[in-house]
Amino acid sequence: MTNVSPSISPESLNLAPDSRERLGVSIVIPMYNEVENAELLYLRLRPVLDELDRSSEIVLIDDGSSDGTYEVLLQLHDQDERVRIVRLRRNFGQSAGFAAGFDMALGEVIITMDGDLQNDPTDIPRLLEKIDEGYDVVSGWRVNRQDRTLTRKIPSRMANALISKVTGVNLHDYGCSLKAYRREVVGNVRLYGELHRFIPALASWMGICIVEIPVNHFPRQFGRSKYGLNRTIKVFLDLLTVKFLLDYATRPLQIFGLGGLLCFGVGLLLGIYLTIQRLVFHQGLRDRPALLLVILLIVLGVQLITMGLLGEIVVRTYHESQNKPIYVIRNTVGIEENLAKEGPGT
Repeated sequence: MTNVSPSISPESLNLAPDSRERLGVSIVIPMYNEVENAELLYLRLRPVLDELDRSSEIVLIDDGSSDGTYEVLLQLHDQDERVRIVRLRRNFGQSAGFAAGFDMALGEVIITMDGDLQNDPTDIPRLLEKIDEGYDVVSGWRVNRQDRTLTRKIPSRMANALISKVTGVNLHDYGCSLKAYRREVVGNVRLYGELHRFIPALASWMGICIVEIPVNHFPRQFGRSKYGLNRTIKVFLDLLTVKFLLDYATRPLQIFGLGGLLCFGVGLLLGIYLTIQRLVFHQGLRDRPALLLVILLIVLGVQLITMGLLGEIVVRTYHESQNKPIYVIRNTVGIEENLAKEGPGT
């Protein structure tokens, strides 16, 4: 039976989450205009989940699709009660889709995948084996990627190397969505922007154990990729955010103080220099526009960077201290009954 509810958000049900009946594993898959892929993905997932030695569910997030994806998901739910649907009001992005899935998932282990058939469900048991060995995060590594030309391959390698260097979490393939997490890992990470690919890095402050394993990768058969140059730019900007959150979120004075001391030192030295020029050498200061321009650019640059980082702190405080979601749910299928009894997951 399909259940349709008004707009709800995770915080609207203030009930104890610890009493929810847990499952062994949740497969969380955001989908946006994947009408041709949805059923095929389920057909590939079903035999894999049937063979697992633990209970399971498939949490499908319709991220504002406009091509009939939601109708296909409803049919899948009617066929299999393990299929649960979260429908967002509009396209909030992949990070919001994963966040919605994490909030609604019941599994002790949460596995994320793309909805475009490029990830291989038969890799799921291998991810779970590593989790059972004691790892907290198991990240897929698409050794033989099927969606990259040479012009994308080199920048991708450079980006992964840069992210590993900056975050200190060495992975070959940050962009692979096929990952397995223990519940407590994703429960301590808040996502916004494009931060879903940085979950291992964001969770590294907890001292988690991370392992990377090679996984299969298939070329896209239907639809078109949602990734482009603009996504790459966003990733690099979010990398700056991650670096700041990892190193300075709890001690911002170290970065703001450094900028302040630098500005003060430069200003003091320039002031001494100009004072000497004026008092000793009797040179006028009104005809020095180049120097004034340099000072203006330095101050402006520091102000802009500081404003950006302060903005990141404000956004993080907004989402975490008030428990504000980054998505709005239109309705759910096979989920709200559990929420009404036991409350949303953590």
